[in-house]
Amino acid sequence: MNWKTACKIVAPAAACAGAFAFLVAPGRATRAQKAPFLYRNYAHRGLHTEDGTVPENSLPAFRAAAEAGYAVEMDVHLTADDQLVVFHDDTLERMCGVPGVIDDFTLAELRALHLGDTDCVIPTFAEALEALYPGIKFGIGPAIENGFYYDVDSPVPITEADLETIEKKMIELSRNKEQLIRTEVSKADALKNFTEKGDPYKVELIRDLEDGTISFYTNGAFTDLCRGPHLPNTGLIKAIKLTSVAGAYWRGNEKNKMLTRIYGISFPKKSMLDEYLAMMEEAKKRDHRKLGKELELFCFSQRVGQGLPLWLPKGAALRDRLEQFLRGVQKEYGYQQVITPHIGNKELYVTSGHYAKYGKDSFQPIHTPIEGEEYLLKPMNCPHHCEIYRSKPRSYKELPVRLAEFGTVYRYEQSGELHGLTRVRGFTQDDAHMFVRPDQLLEEFEKVIDIVLYIFKTLKFDNYTAQISLRDPNNKEKYIGSDENWEKAESAIIQAAKEKGLNTVIEYGEAAFYGPKLDFMVRDAIGRKWQLGTIQVDYNLPERFDLTYKGADDKMHRPIMIHRAPFGSMERFVAVLLEHTGGKFPLWLSPDQVVVLPISEKFNDYAEKVSAYLNKYDIRSQVDDRNEKIGRKIRDNELKRIPYLLIVGEKEEAEGLVSVRAQGEGDKGQMTLEAFRDYMTDLVSHEIDANKMEQKN
Repeated sequence: MNWKTACKIVAPAAACAGAFAFLVAPGRATRAQKAPFLYRNYAHRGLHTEDGTVPENSLPAFRAAAEAGYAVEMDVHLTADDQLVVFHDDTLERMCGVPGVIDDFTLAELRALHLGDTDCVIPTFAEALEALYPGIKFGIGPAIENGFYYDVDSPVPITEADLETIEKKMIELSRNKEQLIRTEVSKADALKNFTEKGDPYKVELIRDLEDGTISFYTNGAFTDLCRGPHLPNTGLIKAIKLTSVAGAYWRGNEKNKMLTRIYGISFPKKSMLDEYLAMMEEAKKRDHRKLGKELELFCFSQRVGQGLPLWLPKGAALRDRLEQFLRGVQKEYGYQQVITPHIGNKELYVTSGHYAKYGKDSFQPIHTPIEGEEYLLKPMNCPHHCEIYRSKPRSYKELPVRLAEFGTVYRYEQSGELHGLTRVRGFTQDDAHMFVRPDQLLEEFEKVIDIVLYIFKTLKFDNYTAQISLRDPNNKEKYIGSDENWEKAESAIIQAAKEKGLNTVIEYGEAAFYGPKLDFMVRDAIGRKWQLGTIQVDYNLPERFDLTYKGADDKMHRPIMIHRAPFGSMERFVAVLLEHTGGKFPLWLSPDQVVVLPISEKFNDYAEKVSAYLNKYDIRSQVDDRNEKIGRKIRDNELKRIPYLLIVGEKEEAEGLVSVRAQGEGDKGQMTLEAFRDYMTDLVSHEIDANKMEQKN
């Protein structure tokens, strides 16, 4: 899509005689700053001179109008080869001395014509807009999981209010069915092209590319740097939605200039766009930030600091229950729980390699009274676990050693990238590291896969893909370790995934700096993709920390390290779970499983008795004793996603009963306290046990 066309149109003015007319308002200068021109029909033909030295409809005329601060109305015609050109008349004779209608000429034929006695030619629409907005620059505009974005450096602010206008224009232009033509370009020619154009962002990108790998795409008069592929023509796009405008630092570096990032998505059918918009509306309802506030799970405070979540009592209870669930699974699989500090000596992270990766752009070091002594907030748990492993001599008989920790780590994320619980500066990993012999690697890796799949089944994440994340073979400098170790690690992951029959995709360049990964990509209830759970094979950290064990041959050997985090992080997992369930958690996980609703104040004491009885049996219950009508209490608590409502009145108190109402199901009848207790206990047990997988010994 021609963003140079789309992004700069302020407002359509009129449509006339086979052409489009647009009003663009640069607003660059005051009247006192206007150039000494004689003005005639400037709104239609640009700012030009009577003597013809600056002819109407020309680029100099449009530039002069922009510099003088005038609005410019442009008539845009479609040529015979589907190109947009700017020209006031439908015919050519008055300005070019050539008979015929513009629409019957190709762009090349029009380029051969001059405006009056000058060398000025009929400009394309893109050229005219660039003349009106000199200085606009284009950064990166890639396709992403859901749509696309383009980063622009525009002297004219682009806001959310402009998106609808841009959308309409993009649809209008797509109907022109402009071809997207690919051209292979040498690095020298590419640099020359964008240097002459004065586009520093494209020049910077080209400098990082290898000669022989550079391609341009052209549609109409607009040419961009792009590797492709693209649709053959813009006519295949039938529906477009620009979704948001945001700020983005050039190349993700906050030291660089902030650009305007425009997000959008397109479809070949309007019905598909309608479905997507319905999904987006549902996503707004499920936004974990909104639900977290409504359900009183977590909050943020500027005084505490950006990206540092505060877990409220109900959120802490939810998180603790998730942790206890995983602790139970880990215990069955022979994990040992450890605890490590939130900080570590700089040398620890220099040894691990994390300092080179996180040190420069992370939090500032913590200095002690001893000169030269530095500590850092912990960016990863694995270096600490390596030190625990090497705290004593190890024998081959002890392996595998499985060390687990819910360890909080800290990474400095730019403020513009922070987003609720999904992108924070302090987060707790459900971390574990296995130290194994080579003959144990495959089996141990498969056991971790079993744990991940058990969690997914229990929490109803049924739609997932296993992504095998390998290193970039063309950029090995990003990684530590030998080629041999990487090849062994990558082979092990590929084999394990195959043995478990996983639906896999391979992504190059997505490995951790110390080893390849198996990442689990989950689709939630409304079809969005999230990365949850990761398993990594690492030959490098055992080498860097000189980890050993004595083998059966009485010689020292090097263990292999497996990193794993089934949840990924507690913060991100809770956020995804919130949006996946819409706040309607499984019964075993709900912070409040039951609320007791007395129909009047007379029955508050009985309600408290019911709640105390249930809490004694670990059925999480509270009483809603507000002085409200029972209908209001039911509505309010259903909005809070409480799974079960127990209504109590005169009959219930007299006979030791509760009237049961289930979320989304309605009335379930009356039960004794004992019967309801057993009912809830059975439901919770079924939710957990029904998904357990057979464990390999």
